[in-house]
Amino acid sequence: MRAMAATSFILSALLVAMACVKASRVRAWRTSINPSASEVSDSSFAVARVLLLAMAALGVYTGFHNLAVADNGTWSDDELTSAVQGATQELNGSFEYGDPYDDGTAPADFDGEFATKLEDEITEHGGGDAPGYGVDASLTGPTTGTEASYRVTASGAGKTFCMHVTRKHTDDDADTVAPGLPGDKAQVTMPVYTYGVSSRVGEC
Repeated sequence: MRAMAATSFILSALLVAMACVKASRVRAWRTSINPSASEVSDSSFAVARVLLLAMAALGVYTGFHNLAVADNGTWSDDELTSAVQGATQELNGSFEYGDPYDDGTAPADFDGEFATKLEDEITEHGGGDAPGYGVDASLTGPTTGTEASYRVTASGAGKTFCMHVTRKHTDDDADTVAPGLPGDKAQVTMPVYTYGVSSRVGEC
């Protein structure tokens, strides 16, 4: 998009330059090529100048529009910083329920489900001017069933962030009723896990 914008500005400049050429020079050039050519009236030159300037104005508008589209398709450092901070605050202290058959020791899906959740949360906190895509959260360093670190980047942004995540099984498991089962068989307990999330600028 930026290349297209630059092309639009260059073409607009050429059109303005053409509109500024004096009528006498154009007449002299036409005469040198075809002496028998009919004379071009001043009104024709005026119309041509108006058309050239209108086309130049359209080119300038198109160039700025392409720049705006390019800016909307990339992240700035400030946008990514704000988004990471917002996602950190949102996810830190969040919780999830485990499977009823989980005894509280099942490892977290840091490479799949949580990575996607992290990218979505950062994108959501990007604000109205940030694009709704382009965020990448990739695992880096040692990863266990309860702890992981992510290298966070976004297209267009120069900054890189490190987000550290821990997952802990709490003592407050949730008792619930499984649908379709009779009596005591319907009573099930689901483990509750809480997440601790922190972030900082730079590599992990």
